[in-house]
Amino acid sequence: MFDLAAKTNTDPKGIVRAVDEYVLTPWGLYMARPTPGRTQFHYLESWLLPSLGLRANVFHFNPGHERPQDYYLDIGQITVGETAWQAEDHYLDLVVYSGDRTDLIDTDELFAAHRDGLLTTETAEEALQRVVVAIEGLARHDHDLNAWLAADGMTLTWR
Repeated sequence: MFDLAAKTNTDPKGIVRAVDEYVLTPWGLYMARPTPGRTQFHYLESWLLPSLGLRANVFHFNPGHERPQDYYLDIGQITVGETAWQAEDHYLDLVVYSGDRTDLIDTDELFAAHRDGLLTTETAEEALQRVVVAIEGLARHDHDLNAWLAADGMTLTWR
């Protein structure tokens, strides 16, 4: 949950973290926060984009844990509220390497979740449709997330 009033972010495991910044725009919600206790990265920036069912993330990696990726996109359902937003993860993820490629990962998790009854067939199909839209948009813009979204009127800003 993304609680704008309390300036907190609660992850799926129930861990509540303080948020440095929320920015609300007509197309989404930006969040920036530290990630205490994480080995791989120390800071997280995210844009929640409800119309696309995407959460776009930039991880600020700790030394020795750097990855060549530029963006990590979670696929799911984003519910907008007046003071709090919810993001439901639908297991599929995209790793964007700007100017090069976009990798689809965790398809096994989507199919396992469907098989185990955690996702309906309709929800799994929606997740796949969201992935197709994202990959096509990214491919048309040389795997540049910001260029793709700006072409659709969504200008993202990052720290």
